[in-house]
Amino acid sequence: MDDRIEQGEIARAWTVVRSHLRESAGTRLFDKWLKPIELIEDDNADAVRLALPSAFMTNWVSNHYADRLLQEFRAQMPGVRSVSIETRSATPQPQTLRADSAAVAEVAVLRPLTAAVATSAPVAAQPGRERPPLDARFTFDRFVVDASNRVAFNAAKALAEPGVPRFSPLFLHGGTGQGKSHLMHAIGSAYLEAVPNAHVILMSAERFMFEFVQALRARDTHAFKARLRSADVLLIDDLQFIAGKDSTQEEFFHTINEVMGAGKRLVISADRCPQDLDGVEARITSRLSCGLVADIKAPDLALRRAVLARKLAELPTVAVPAEVVDLLATRITASIRDLEGALNRVVAYSQLTGDTIDLEFAVVTLGEVLRGAERRVTIDEIQKAVSAHFDLKPVDLVSARRAVVIARPRQIAMYLAKRLTTRSLPEIGRKFGGRDHSTVIHAVRRIEELRDKDRDLDTAVRTLLHTLEG
Repeated sequence: MDDRIEQGEIARAWTVVRSHLRESAGTRLFDKWLKPIELIEDDNADAVRLALPSAFMTNWVSNHYADRLLQEFRAQMPGVRSVSIETRSATPQPQTLRADSAAVAEVAVLRPLTAAVATSAPVAAQPGRERPPLDARFTFDRFVVDASNRVAFNAAKALAEPGVPRFSPLFLHGGTGQGKSHLMHAIGSAYLEAVPNAHVILMSAERFMFEFVQALRARDTHAFKARLRSADVLLIDDLQFIAGKDSTQEEFFHTINEVMGAGKRLVISADRCPQDLDGVEARITSRLSCGLVADIKAPDLALRRAVLARKLAELPTVAVPAEVVDLLATRITASIRDLEGALNRVVAYSQLTGDTIDLEFAVVTLGEVLRGAERRVTIDEIQKAVSAHFDLKPVDLVSARRAVVIARPRQIAMYLAKRLTTRSLPEIGRKFGGRDHSTVIHAVRRIEELRDKDRDLDTAVRTLLHTLEG
């Protein structure tokens, strides 16, 4: 098959991807951010290139839809290795996402808005060896440290030092957007800088599961096992997503046993400590607990102020009054990522409209963001509340079981997650056992229909809303 035919397939796949994005994002968001994306055709047919008209739009789409775009293209064409999101200019700078990477989900220092998205090149790989998807912006010196994350930061730096590791594994846990992924990228980059020939692998637990299933179907699990167990540094993000996946957990257990037994470096992250990972086998949590377990707490006011100060120092031409900084630091408390997004939005809207940034402008610009921050409802809280209401275990909601007594509460939980949080449909789906965004759409629509017909279900939803919003 020549490149012209392959490019035609990519163009057809892009038509399907755009349709899925329009359905899940909604008309308003799609028209503003995703509709302007253009497909760039070149001779490299297995590396998709997309372009946007401004660096700001490139930054926003990369932050919010990078992982989704890669997944959508690979669903249509499994041979696609990467998706690049570029700014249309004479010298575009792509943000490349490899098929074996999870999108960078958490940062501890904000990026300049006016810079192109790809301000750093991927870490070089040895000939014939996979290139680790490490973002060079996420380094130790760009991580803002205070009491809430100091232990995790120092542990990560220690594990990145060459020589015999002082401990392994390192288990990082904390809420979404606290900086776990930042530290994992920093570990990989620092170790490769010290040991350039090292084999570093970074992937999400969801990616681990996907590749293992693909290997099973292809009857080629040997290559999958050999690749992971040959790593000098193995970094697995978001372990909670293998909950309830028995065959995946079996392989995961043997993989970490091999890595640890060989004296190599293993880093795992999750949204909770090993003992609280419902649906993950006890032998796995026991093995992971034998190393160093370090938590990252929600950022306190001092850390939020420090992050904003660091960001503003990188934007010397942007004037943000002290009262606006205070508004952000005191109201956006859930995560560093949310804080970054709020500041990015204020600065970007000011640049796009020409308005001066003041307190009134910030409040109007961040209306729904501030209301969402006041609620601070998380998907984990929703899952716990729904499980308690229907006398289920939280793991039931992320399991593959389809019995109505579990499926209906799961749909209610997805409906509440869509209504009460700002998480995207793919993010919600991943929190419910790695389900597709279309499953979330179906659940939301189904519950909306049933609320008009089923009085008991509507009462249950109202009770849960009152509990979660109160």
